[in-house]
Formats: sequence, C-alpha cells, structure tokens
Amino acid sequence: MTDENSLFYKIKHALIGKPRSIRDPGLFHKLALIPLLAWIGLGADGLSSASYGPEEAFKALGKHTYLAIFLALATATTVIIISYAYSRIIEYFPSGGGGYIVATQTLGEKAGVVSGSALLVDYMLTITVSIVSCGDAIFSFFPPSYQSYKVAFEIFAIIFLVVLNLRGVKESVTILAPIFAVFVIAHVIMIGYGIFSHVPQIGAVAHAVRSDFKLGLATLGGGGMLLLFLKAFSMGGGTYTGIEAVSNGLQILREPRVHNGKRTMLYLSTSLAVTAGGILVCYLLLGVEPVAGRTLNAVLAGKVFASWGIGGFLALITIFSEGALLLVGAQTGFVDGPRVMANMAVDYWFPHRFASLSDRFSIQNGVLLMGGAAIFLLLYSHGSITTLVIMYSINVFLTFSLSQLGMSRFFIRNRKKDAKWKKHLPVHLLGLVVCLTVLIITSIEKFALGGWLTFLITSVVIVLCFLTRAHYNKVRGGVRELDDLLLNLPVKGPVNTAPVNPKEMTAIQLVNGYNGFGVHTFLSVTHSFPGVYKNFIFVSVAEVDVGSFKSSDAVSCLEGGVCDCLRKYVELARKLGFAADFQYEMGTDIVQTASRLVESIVKKFSRSTVFAGQSVFRQPGLIHRIMHNETAFAIQRELRWKGITTVILPIRINI
Repeated sequence: MTDENSLFYKIKHALIGKPRSIRDPGLFHKLALIPLLAWIGLGADGLSSASYGPEEAFKALGKHTYLAIFLALATATTVIIISYAYSRIIEYFPSGGGGYIVATQTLGEKAGVVSGSALLVDYMLTITVSIVSCGDAIFSFFPPSYQSYKVAFEIFAIIFLVVLNLRGVKESVTILAPIFAVFVIAHVIMIGYGIFSHVPQIGAVAHAVRSDFKLGLATLGGGGMLLLFLKAFSMGGGTYTGIEAVSNGLQILREPRVHNGKRTMLYLSTSLAVTAGGILVCYLLLGVEPVAGRTLNAVLAGKVFASWGIGGFLALITIFSEGALLLVGAQTGFVDGPRVMANMAVDYWFPHRFASLSDRFSIQNGVLLMGGAAIFLLLYSHGSITTLVIMYSINVFLTFSLSQLGMSRFFIRNRKKDAKWKKHLPVHLLGLVVCLTVLIITSIEKFALGGWLTFLITSVVIVLCFLTRAHYNKVRGGVRELDDLLLNLPVKGPVNTAPVNPKEMTAIQLVNGYNGFGVHTFLSVTHSFPGVYKNFIFVSVAEVDVGSFKSSDAVSCLEGGVCDCLRKYVELARKLGFAADFQYEMGTDIVQTASRLVESIVKKFSRSTVFAGQSVFRQPGLIHRIMHNETAFAIQRELRWKGITTVILPIRINI
C-alpha cells in the first residue's frame, strides 16, 4: 500500500525527486529544452559516434589509408545531406515522432511499425554501443589487468543513466552538460592542432596520397577500389546514428519547436561533420595505426599532444571526455527510445502502459525497458564494440531509408500544393539513394558477422507489435458492442434536479470517458441495489500521458473533454431519477490520483460505496495482465486499506 512517509518513498524521492504538479503553470517551460541543451541531450549520440564510427571505417581501409581523405569528405557530405533531409521532416511534421510518424503518415501503418520497431532496437543499441565505447575509451588508459572490471563498470553506467532519466530529461541533460563542453573544447584543440600543424607538409601529403592512389588503382583496379571504399564507408555507418534524434524528440523542445528543432539540427550536423571528418583526416596526417588495448582516438591524442609539456595530461582529458561523452550519448536512447515507444503505444502497437508518465513526467516504463534491454545486449556481446557496431548501423539506415522514401512520396503527392517541392524532393531522393546503398552493403557485409541478430530482434519486435494491435482491436470490438447497445438509451420520466444530499446513501462510480462500459456499470448498480442509493457521484481521472502531454493547451483540452463526459453521466442519472454530480482530478498515476480524490469525497459523503467496472475475459492469462493495467483492482486495494468499501462489477468482453 502507498505510504509516502515510508522508507521506500523517501529513498525514491531522494534518487528520482519529488512529484511535479500538473497544475504548475510553468511546468512546460521548466521541462522543455532550449536548442543548446537539446544539442547536448539529443545530439550527444551523434557527436559521440565520432569516437567509434571513423575508427571502424578507417580500420576497414587496411593498408589503403590514402582513401581516408575521400572518406572524410564522403562522411561530412552524408551528415549534411541526412541532416538537411531531417530538417525538412521537422518542418513538415512539427508534432515530433520522426521516422515512425513520417513512415506511418506517408507510407502507411505497416511501414510505420517497421520504422518504429527498427528505431526502438536502434535506440537500445545506441545505449549499449555508447556505454561500451565509453568503457573502451576510459579503460584504454588502465593496465590490461583492469579489463575484467569493464563490463561491471558499463552495467553500473546504464543503471546510473536509468536513475537520471527517471528524474526527468532536463535534469539529466543539465547534469551531463559539463561533460559535453569538455569534449567539444578538447576535440577542437586536438583536431585543430592536428590539421594546422601539418599545413606546411600539405604539399607532401597531397603528393603521397596521389601516388598511393595510383598504386592502389593499379593493384585493386577501379572496381576493387570502389568496393573497398564502399565497405569502409558502410563500416563507418555508426557515425550517422543519432542524426534523426532531434526530429524524434521534438516534443521536448521549447516553443517555437520548429525553429528550435532546426537550430538544434544545425548544431548537431555541423559539429558531427567537422569532428568525424576531422578525425579521419588526422588519422591520415599523423599515420595512426591500431595499438592493442587502445582506441585509434587514444593513439591519435597521444601523437597530437606528444610534443606538448602537458601533452600526456591533455591526451588523458581528451580521451576521458570521449568516454564521458559516450555516457551522454547513451542519453539519446533514453530520451527518444521511450518516446518512440510511447507514440506507438498511443496507436496501440505497444501496451498502453508505455504511454504513461510518472509523477516526474518521465516515460518511466519505457526508460526501465530500454535500460534492461541495453544490459541484456551488453551481456550478450560481452562488451565487444565490434559486435555491437555490426548490429547497430543496420537499423538506423533502415529507418533513414523509410523516412527518405516517405518524404519523397510526400513531396511528389503534394507537388501541386507545395511550391517548394522541386527544391526539397532532390535532397530526399539523394538521401534515399545514399541510405539504401549503405543499408544494402551493410546488410550483405555484416549479415553473417552478427547482422542477422539485428534482423531477428527487429522482426520479433514487429511481430509482437502486430499481435498487440490485434489484441487491442478485438477488445475495442467488444467494447464497441456495448457502446452501440447502451449509449443511446431511450430514457423517459421527470428529471431529478435536486442537489446531492450528503446524508443520503451515495454511489461513487469511477468512470473513464462516456462509453458503454461506464453506462453498463451504472445500470448494474441500479439493478443490483434497487432503491438503495439516492445519489450518484461520477469520478474520473484525466490521465496525462504522452498523447496529451504536448502543451498546456493540450492539457486544457483533455480537462475539458473529461468534464463533458462526466456531465453526460450526470444527465443520464438525473433522467433516471437520481440526484447526481461529478468530480475529477488530473494526474499521471490513475490509481493514486483516484484514491486521493475518492477519499476526499467519502469524508463529505460518509454513507457511500465506491463502484468500478472491470473487463472480464473468458480465459485471462499473462497477456491480459501485460496489455491491461487492471486499474479497478489496484484502486480497490488502495481504498480498502483506507477503510473505504469498494465494489467491482464484472463486464464480460467476448473475445
């Protein structure tokens, strides 16, 4: 039972924070992110991918490192193309949702669920890849004997991020902001000095690249060199993960969201293009080669700062900032993953509980699921970044491809309405070609190496989504039968206009919207207890979930809709001769909010009984407990503990 003075709640409030009030007029302002904080919270994943994406691409070149200059140009160009395309998505789909919403609205629900499922698996891998890369970077400076502690450290890091995100997105971003600043400053110095210190040798470097290119062309042939380049380019696919994060998380940006979203995307694309491209150029200029137990960036930092008096310290700070930023990069998975899941739950592809908000207005269930999945993937891969990157970059390009295909179709279909379609369509078509090329090459190259597992996990998620949707459709079909039967009851007789009398027997009925379910419960009370109750008080909780928590206006609309539904119940009860009234409250937790509200009503109406309806299935099982919250039973347990009589009336759902 709930006791907010218990040790459990004291520990919870210390770790996660005290509940927020939906009535706070400045709540949205307090929770929303300005572009700079959004760059940190949503863009850190993209920027942190420069810690492992360029390395994987450079390693794939083997001895043909002279191609690194072309790889740097291709990487920066690809970042700009994809970022520009997602800026258009922000403009045309300002409600957020990114790839899932775009695919759903432009290609259909089936394409949407494929894109959404791919995104979810991608964000699970985002967390795992970032944390494992964080561990690799930090443990690069420790003796080899410390490697046995790396996985334990990484699991602790995931748990730490789970706790931060349960507190709320803005709090977690603010806490991690200094790490982001150190990374940016350290890498500006490393890349800037690494390139400009070699300006005098630029002619010699260019000559060497030209000579090696001719030699490679003679050795590999044009086709062989192109295939090598494309393989290296695809192996660096992890570099582009996180670019879509801003469009997915648009709802957490401060108004005006489109303007701030585009600005955040500009910050992200510029920083990622410069960092990833600059690191590849520095690899080439300084002749970086793999060293056992160290990342290429650790080797690069050591070479760049070797001649500095405090070079060892600067190299240490640079690589530690990489490891720490990768921790921040994992934050994107915790911000956008639960939000994609919540959007899919609103559309009944996921159990509705994943659209619920905690009393801190975080997507608590989604955060916990993402954290658990990340730990599972970490243990499965034994903390191997190579295995994870192979799994990682496939899904992100599947989502990219669907988004670009959807936007291309969108502009083609709306070419008569949108004067700018000729300007935007070529960008999305180019993005589609690039993303499909990388997706196909990556899938072929990496399928046998572990890519098959990504396809398997994503396929399982897609199947589960369709099974979930089918179940909810069946339940809604059963509920619609009640609506058709009971919502238009012919009621005759004088209307009772008397006010509710606290001294009379009172039935307090919990309802959720005006529907056949609630009317059935009301009629069951009147039929089962004829002449007993003179008053009816209809009680409802306006649940604030992801679907409604978009702005203060949306919350006001939710409140107005709840009041309209309750008035219909009051009107029905009065037509049947009862004195009736209604009360409601807003909240994120239906059970706690409803029990507090009922408790306050019972103090005034002491001769009262609480009634609630509960759907009953012929053969209930685990699936029903997962899909349905059984809210009535949870409220009954709370009220019984408080000594309030609560009766649950069964309503059969024939499925």
